Amino acid sequence: MQSRDIYTPILFIALVVGCVAAAIVDILTGSTEIPFERVWATLRGVAEDETIATIVLRMRLPKVAVAVAAGAALSASGLQMQTLFRNPLAGPYVLGVNSGASLGVALFTLATPMLGISSIPWLVSAGVTGVAWIGSAMILLLVMWLSRKIRNINTILIVGMMLSSAISAVVGILQYIGSEEALKSFVVWTMGSVSTVTVEQLKVLMPVVAIGLILAVVVVKPLNILLLGEGYARTMGLNIKRSRAIVFLSTTLLAGTVTAFCGPIGFIGLAMPHVARITFRTADHRVLMPAAMLWGALSMLLCTVVCDVVARSGVMLPVNTITSLLGIPVIIYVVLRNSHR
Repeated sequence: MQSRDIYTPILFIALVVGCVAAAIVDILTGSTEIPFERVWATLRGVAEDETIATIVLRMRLPKVAVAVAAGAALSASGLQMQTLFRNPLAGPYVLGVNSGASLGVALFTLATPMLGISSIPWLVSAGVTGVAWIGSAMILLLVMWLSRKIRNINTILIVGMMLSSAISAVVGILQYIGSEEALKSFVVWTMGSVSTVTVEQLKVLMPVVAIGLILAVVVVKPLNILLLGEGYARTMGLNIKRSRAIVFLSTTLLAGTVTAFCGPIGFIGLAMPHVARITFRTADHRVLMPAAMLWGALSMLLCTVVCDVVARSGVMLPVNTITSLLGIPVIIYVVLRNSHR
């Protein structure tokens, strides 16, 4: 027991150091190679080259911040969903949040040009990010309303999956009838990216993600109780409906916001909670929650580094391809381990 107590803080320190190192490498790498000395001078505010200052402060630093926020947000929401539904294959998008965002973007990019309403002022001002968030919020309201009517949590899981399937069918129809240019724009969005978020958008993304992460920390104790089942949780005096509502709200703020700004990013929210469980060897959410956030942030930073390194050869890889290659082996390992049990 004592060795585990020592092991946990050491691993946390290693993860923090890994995140800092990956962030530094991410700032240094890219299509334009910048020496560390010039990056450090820019961060201290004594840069002489305005071009380098613009690249570092307006492009690479925001990209690193988005990668950290997206990784932590998706991992925290994935951990909440896996615990709430008691399903190791549940992820941050199990409620249909990404489907709602996809529907909003599909309507914006594919349907509005055909209907001739793409120039409506409020639509133009909302943009892809705004309509994606509206779609996610609508799904949240629907799921929260259903959760008050349905006692069985597995029924909510099935309803969420059916909603996702129905929305995917609608999106498929829009893709089929949409124009080639609009379809290309939609497909690019679905590939995910952390480099398209501007400094102004970052001022919206970071506070919303921070609120979602705070809510995720608030429900750490209820999540620990829910590990033993809802029946036991009720006998312990836990308000199941309120806890569900907080978890659903946190997940939508986290996964919905990341999807709105970065597009759907797969496997991080599904795989990193399992990596946290495997490395920290505990089911206590007081440890798992910050561990999952750090693993998520580190994995996203590493994925962006890989994309930047490959970009030097002139090939731009979507971040979703790297997260899939990173996450799929973890999920296969978890499935095989559970099958042996």
